Amino acid sequence: MAVIAVVDYDMGNLHSVCKALEKAGATPQITDSPKLIEQADAVILPGVGAFDPAVQHLRKRGLEQPIKNAIASGKPFLGICLGLQILFESSEEGIEKGLGIVKGKVKRFRPEPDITIPHMGWNQLQLQQPQSILWEHLPPNPWVYFVHSYYVDPTDPDIRAACVSHGNQTVTAAIARDNLMAVQFHPEKSSNIGLQILSNFVSQVYQKVAA
Repeated sequence: MAVIAVVDYDMGNLHSVCKALEKAGATPQITDSPKLIEQADAVILPGVGAFDPAVQHLRKRGLEQPIKNAIASGKPFLGICLGLQILFESSEEGIEKGLGIVKGKVKRFRPEPDITIPHMGWNQLQLQQPQSILWEHLPPNPWVYFVHSYYVDPTDPDIRAACVSHGNQTVTAAIARDNLMAVQFHPEKSSNIGLQILSNFVSQVYQKVAA
């Protein structure tokens, strides 16, 4: 049975993520142990809250390097919401440096007439990498659930796996490169579509373990 480490740094709704992973057929293990992260077959970095406390908590627990090592090792890695943003170099939300695994910056939505900030609720994905394993067995332009005031702006546009439009702004909603995947929306709150996305990730984990 493949084990997926769900990183605990006091910044995520771990229970909801784990319940969704269990429905998808995975064995999630909540942990803040660098050793368990190293031993796991895959890693998920969830996150809810603000940028600066998130990276502070990660570094206080000595988890920055284990996360970088996990990604460098080639094991499947999935960031969720804030877990996507802290992979980047910096954020307009705070002053702390991000993990810098992905080049680029986290930016705040520009105020517009009739635009709500945070961007909250259901919205449709515009798939940029339709062949990504994340999107297997999904309909075109699937609906998923968002809650965020900031969005990632990667330096390399080719890493974008999906975008989403809010007001007149179209921003990155997911990234994917090799074993590294991360999404701005909440798959654990996105009904059957979110469950399918997590099932796709779990399937990749099992394929990796069997290889």
